[in-house]
Amino acid sequence: MRKPARIAPLLLLSALAGYLYWAQLRPSVTPLVTSTSEWASPLAANQGRPGERGNLLGIQPELFPQDYQSPAHLRHKLATYLQQARDQGVLNEKTVVVLPEHIGTWLVASDEKNALYHAQSLNEAMAWLVASNPVALVQALFAAQGEERLSDALFRMKAAQMARDYQAVFGGLAKEFEITLVAGSIVLPAPEVIGEQLIAGDGPLFNVSQVFARDGRPLGQPQRKVYPIRDEQGFTAAASAEQLHSVETPAGRLGVLICADSWYPAGYQQLAEQKVDLIAVPAFLTGNGNWSKPWGGYNGAATPADVQLKAGELSEGQAWQRLSMPGRLNSSGAAAGITVFMRGQLWDMGSDGHSLLSNGSHQSAAADGKGARLANIWL
Repeated sequence: MRKPARIAPLLLLSALAGYLYWAQLRPSVTPLVTSTSEWASPLAANQGRPGERGNLLGIQPELFPQDYQSPAHLRHKLATYLQQARDQGVLNEKTVVVLPEHIGTWLVASDEKNALYHAQSLNEAMAWLVASNPVALVQALFAAQGEERLSDALFRMKAAQMARDYQAVFGGLAKEFEITLVAGSIVLPAPEVIGEQLIAGDGPLFNVSQVFARDGRPLGQPQRKVYPIRDEQGFTAAASAEQLHSVETPAGRLGVLICADSWYPAGYQQLAEQKVDLIAVPAFLTGNGNWSKPWGGYNGAATPADVQLKAGELSEGQAWQRLSMPGRLNSSGAAAGITVFMRGQLWDMGSDGHSLLSNGSHQSAAADGKGARLANIWL
């Protein structure tokens, strides 16, 4: 008869082996939905008149955790929106389509256990991500560089696959619909384009946006966010305004300002020196109903010197219209700009925001309502 002291290690090893086996299991992916009538995306804003110069088209999608179950799920849903845009006559060879901030970030949740997509909160979803990737997480923790080491490690451990999926989804959509696509943003460690492939590096995490050409190739290098908000500062690094760059598109030279970057004059000054024609702002506003609530001021960053308003003097929506792209576009010399928000319910985060259009002299906002929205400005 074996002594209990000898049995205990065997039981522990058996339990550990069972856990590691469970952790690497992934359920079969739910088949893609074939009926897409519930994904209708009306043209909620349409500024200007059709012409030969093209257009800026914002897709304000409605996304949920299940949309990130696989890259194929996400691509299928976004392709449905693009097909509806084509059917409504707002896609052509000069169209620049803009998607919202962090639309690529949640690829971190792809190919995970079903419980993650049904979690009641982001913390619960993160717990499932931790539990399902023990070995990769430990390795990533050793390489983590941010103050919030767990958040850093969770993105870092899946970064290589996320970069591949991001390019496959968004570069694939650009090629399929023959459009220039500003692919929102994604969080990756020190990413760069090498040989027409977006590669995750080994440095700090950055919130970046990549533009894809009509043939699916990356245009230029990924644009890094200059002003991370408070919720990002613990695990993403800030770029300098001098790193802002522009790319040539069929509709003109394009600059990208990621969300909070559109609130600061430095970005517009930098893009003015590059003589941009267009500005795209992928944005994300957390919390249901926050658009109509009092503006809370600058979220974790210094107030620009040219802003005298204090928190609470405007609603969030009014602040976006007066203090960000619509109010600053003229200082860049650009002819038109668009700000695009994500909608839907990603775990318990919520979302809000009305996509904004401006040609310098006139601005408009996408009408409110349930579901996805298209916002278009003709150039």
